[in-house]
Amino acid sequence: MPGRRGDSHRLIRWLWTSHRLDAILARAALLPAAGLWAGAMRLRAEAYRRGWATIRDLPLPTVAVGNLTVGGSGKTPIASWIAARYAAKGWVPGILLRGYGMDEAELHRHQLPSAKVVANPNRIQGAEQAMAQGAQVLVLDDAYQRLDVWRDFNLAVVSAETSRAVRWPLPAGPWREGFGALGRANGLIVTRKRADADSAAALAQSLAPRVDGPVAVVHLAHRHYEGLVSGRTHPASDLDGRRVIAASAIADPDAFVAQTKATGAAVQVATWKDHHAFRAEDVAWLAHAARRADYLVVTAKDAVKLRDRWPASAPEPLVAVLALEWEAGRDEIEAGLDTLVTAPESM
Repeated sequence: MPGRRGDSHRLIRWLWTSHRLDAILARAALLPAAGLWAGAMRLRAEAYRRGWATIRDLPLPTVAVGNLTVGGSGKTPIASWIAARYAAKGWVPGILLRGYGMDEAELHRHQLPSAKVVANPNRIQGAEQAMAQGAQVLVLDDAYQRLDVWRDFNLAVVSAETSRAVRWPLPAGPWREGFGALGRANGLIVTRKRADADSAAALAQSLAPRVDGPVAVVHLAHRHYEGLVSGRTHPASDLDGRRVIAASAIADPDAFVAQTKATGAAVQVATWKDHHAFRAEDVAWLAHAARRADYLVVTAKDAVKLRDRWPASAPEPLVAVLALEWEAGRDEIEAGLDTLVTAPESM
């Protein structure tokens, strides 16, 4: 194996999930900043609710997808699924992102080439750009806190794994907003990766009274893998008993690692910070790792940054493909999405 990379998420995981005394004291030291964050978010939401701040209309029917915590809830796969569903029904979807890191924009383009993907922190300009390219319905990725633009369907995504984290606002905990913010949601999807089905269902049931709309549960699972360059499909069973390096630059590497271990693989972990732009030395490290291990496994989000740079002399990595498996509430969520549009043939 190549020299081991450190776990760059260890400090945050310790701060936000540990119940040791040193972690509790560290969080306590951040309480003043956390209080300021929580107060500012409540004041901001109230300003928009009361009309003190301006909410601008977007030029097309709009779905906003976002979460209450920082990263790792599955909002991007959900946004991609919504866009793909509209495309399958004959609509041209526009996917709007703030553009930080650009990896999520490239992932959307790779997964749904027919979508008009626009990365622009100004959602008004982004919507106009998408419409000029032919978009007929908009999907706003990571926009639950973007209160300055109107959305016709506001979809909150909450990860069942958040139960492992402390319920403290940023920076003492991972929470952008508390569960009280679900009051402005038109629908809720509880996602799970390594959490069990009963825990996810119980969380959905407990949050349902806070939401004025349907509540669903989705399992984001690794059912198969694809070659980074060839696209060849590998069943998850191919990893059983093999030496595997799970490499990622995402917000929640723990779930990715747990899902990789669930295949029966002997896993070594390599992580970078979320949205990391892989440098030449990083690609060289990964290529060396691929030669020494049985398999190098990367996330779909990271694959878009590696695919065109992967050396032909190194074994191709396997890309973990997340499958959306609906466990509850799919019909109700789809019905809510359908209220935004009419059949294209009737226009």
